[in-house]
Amino acid sequence: MITGDPPHLDSETLNEFRRSGVAVVRRAFTGWVEPLRAALESNLAEPGPWATENTSAEEPGRFFDDYCNWNRIPTYEDFVRHSGAAALAAALLGVDRIRLFHEHVFVKENGTRHGTPWHQDLPYYCVDGRQTVTIYLPLDPMGRETGVEFLVGSHRDDRLYRPAKFLTGKSYPGRTDLAPPPSTETLDRSRIVVHELEPGDALVFDFRTLHGSPSTVIEGRRRAFTTRWIGADVRYVDRGAETSPPYPELNGLRTGDPLPEDLFPFIPIQPDRAETGARD
Repeated sequence: MITGDPPHLDSETLNEFRRSGVAVVRRAFTGWVEPLRAALESNLAEPGPWATENTSAEEPGRFFDDYCNWNRIPTYEDFVRHSGAAALAAALLGVDRIRLFHEHVFVKENGTRHGTPWHQDLPYYCVDGRQTVTIYLPLDPMGRETGVEFLVGSHRDDRLYRPAKFLTGKSYPGRTDLAPPPSTETLDRSRIVVHELEPGDALVFDFRTLHGSPSTVIEGRRRAFTTRWIGADVRYVDRGAETSPPYPELNGLRTGDPLPEDLFPFIPIQPDRAETGARD
């Protein structure tokens, strides 16, 4: 049983998040690492309908991701409702109410060298707004050589880039309204930051912040559990093309419509101490 207050957010970390679009809250969820590792193994054994293999048969290792399983895997839902992640997200965004957009897991197995293309999360999604934050919880140590790289301040550049498939790096079809994302070679290296992370740290970043990971061989495993959070200014947007997650349940909504609460629930920002915990 896990009990305790929501992760503490100091003013320095908050200011870094707002200025850079990315920051780290150290040791935020250390008590959840083992329960989430076990839950992720069950997710790997029984993937959800949107699971993706991002490595080809000719490549070494395995790069797996899956999302929208929080309401079928009990530990995922426990984390969403009782870890204090909602309170952390609300504090980062400066809002009184916060809702879950979805959870997302990533696994790179030993020997994997498949990188992740530079991208922003927002253009993949069927939503738009400024009040957005991802909480990325590493379940294994992540060094600078294989960690996620971010372009500092890119959330304030007022530019969105065309989403790309992680397997092929090719742009999503039908998204010619946006420019292709930049490559590492074209970016200002002085603006790129990568954080060394320990299991239980919380890497937090805006949906608009450009990020990616290099094609460097993974030694051991690199697993992560992420939750994505949105505030009141976030509304549905019709991208006119494929989105990820696809959310077919939203067919019929128009740009600017509010999101249904049954799919994107508001989560109390103060967990009930009597119920707080994680279960396998």
